[in-house]
Amino acid sequence: MLDRLEEVKAQVQAALDAAMAGLPAGELTDAMRYACTGGKRIRAFLAMESARLFGLGDNESLPVAAAVEALHAYSLVHDDLPSMDDDDLRRGLPTVHVQWSEATAILAGDALQSLAFALLTEPQAGPAEARLALVRGLSQAVGGRGMVWGQALDIAAETAAVPLDLAAITRLQGAKTGALIQFAATAGAVMAGQDPGPLAEYARSLGLAFQIQDDILDVTGSEAETGKRTGKDGAANKATFVSLLGLEGAQAQARALVRDAECALDPYGEAAGNLRQLARFVIERDA
Repeated sequence: MLDRLEEVKAQVQAALDAAMAGLPAGELTDAMRYACTGGKRIRAFLAMESARLFGLGDNESLPVAAAVEALHAYSLVHDDLPSMDDDDLRRGLPTVHVQWSEATAILAGDALQSLAFALLTEPQAGPAEARLALVRGLSQAVGGRGMVWGQALDIAAETAAVPLDLAAITRLQGAKTGALIQFAATAGAVMAGQDPGPLAEYARSLGLAFQIQDDILDVTGSEAETGKRTGKDGAANKATFVSLLGLEGAQAQARALVRDAECALDPYGEAAGNLRQLARFVIERDA
């Protein structure tokens, strides 16, 4: 699985570089490229591996994988802004607004969001009806019912009179983090015109496990390993899976979710081996 992940990383980086190659030279394009450099590429991996389950090759799924990563990069750039989470470190480097300016960061994020939808229209991603379904699916995953809504809930929680409970955090993170993960994991089924149900169930469990591990790393990880500031949630008295479940409880919940994710892949048999290994990877990672 790790070898395949590295292969996906290389392909996606090349695709993103190619997609930005024709943009005007200058600060905006530099910031876009900067924001798209590095990262775990888990969402791209999900898109490409889900496509493999239905006999689709990398050439067909690569535009979707690149689109997901461009969209993810945009979300991180905006999430790091002083008006949002106010972070100065991402992937071991200064965040975009620190490296350039808030205005450049906002515009770079806007441009990356547009680029993501343009990538989904690439002919190699499938027939017109499949590409339209992908565009619709991504817009729903990242808009006012998905990722952006989750970010709004997160911001509101910072000044709420009553801290969020477990159900509220699960709902928040299911939107902020989980919706894009679910889009990526079901992309292959959408491209192939097949039932995305089992992959959607897998992704729901995987997305929550991923976020729980992020909360754990905020407590146990180091900035050198994670590439971002740690300890911020505790310092802000922010409700997280760790603050509500305790460290051991959060770890146990993450393991249970991984088991659920693996079970959801049973209809695909051995062909889903890499996706099963990914589920284990997301709670074993240190970054």
